[in-house]
Amino acid sequence: MKDHTERETIATRIDYKLVFKKIWGYRRIYFYTLPIAFILASLYIICIPREYHAETKVAPEMGNNSAAGTLGSIASSFGFDLSEMQTTDAITPLLYPDLMDDNGFVISLLKIRIKTEELDTDYYTYLKKHQKQAFWNDIKDFLTSLFPSKDTSVKKKFDPYNLSKTDDQIVQKVRGDIKVSVAKKTGVISILTGAQDATVAKILADSTRERYQQFITTYRTNKARIDMTYYKGLMDNAKKEYEDVCYQYSKYSDSNMNLQLEAYKTKLTNLENEMQIKYNTYTTVVTQYQASKAKVQERTPAFMVIQGASVPIKPDKPKRMLFVATMVFLAFMGTSVYVLRDIIL
Repeated sequence: MKDHTERETIATRIDYKLVFKKIWGYRRIYFYTLPIAFILASLYIICIPREYHAETKVAPEMGNNSAAGTLGSIASSFGFDLSEMQTTDAITPLLYPDLMDDNGFVISLLKIRIKTEELDTDYYTYLKKHQKQAFWNDIKDFLTSLFPSKDTSVKKKFDPYNLSKTDDQIVQKVRGDIKVSVAKKTGVISILTGAQDATVAKILADSTRERYQQFITTYRTNKARIDMTYYKGLMDNAKKEYEDVCYQYSKYSDSNMNLQLEAYKTKLTNLENEMQIKYNTYTTVVTQYQASKAKVQERTPAFMVIQGASVPIKPDKPKRMLFVATMVFLAFMGTSVYVLRDIIL
């Protein structure tokens, strides 16, 4: 109540007619400051390269246990999401955006092929050699080139976790241009990309989505593929052992065809039994191998592209009109503070 009374008292002390009269009396100052602010703000913002944004959304198949569907439905009616509890994956969909924190994954994005009417290169070269920048940054780069520092950009073996200063700046640039988010309720992955070229922005969105789909597929099928490789090795060994026994049986049978000795019959029977055992082992392992291949297919998730990336028509930033209007408004406020300093103080 006291604060409200004080504000009313201060408001009554301000003579608005005097304020407007003061501003009108110094209008010549505004005729200088506002146009100058407009011109300087316009010149500054024109020098900033424009950036286009493209967005795509994809929904991966969730690796959830269907047996818990009823419980999940009941829980969702009370506002709880049990989808993360139902999955057996160590990496949940909510962790997918964190992939951009890994240098190895970001480096894989630098291999994206950029192909437009003017360019045909990779994303790394595009960021390093085909970026527009303000003229003062060109001056800064020129001065820096006069006093070069040691930079191990060229290495015999590229290590994503031991980057040079130049490459680290490029990696940070990628993280700023590619934003990944996941909706908690639906699990939909949204990928927003930015580039100075509209076509490049679309290419980045589509390619990043494909990289995520590859990662998710590789992760989901990793255990099944390891099992398949293991059974493939067992199958190859069992096949070789079976073929060796068959060869020994055929060779021994052909070389002793006319003999009726019991020792011959016994050894031939042993070879037949061993051949049957090897065959049974081989067929069993083949069955396990086929089952492991089916498991890989079963674990391979399906993806639904909800929103495909399109070539943006208008740039998203910087907002030139908004920036200039803000600067002119700040210039007006600053000039007003100067004009009314004796009243304010």
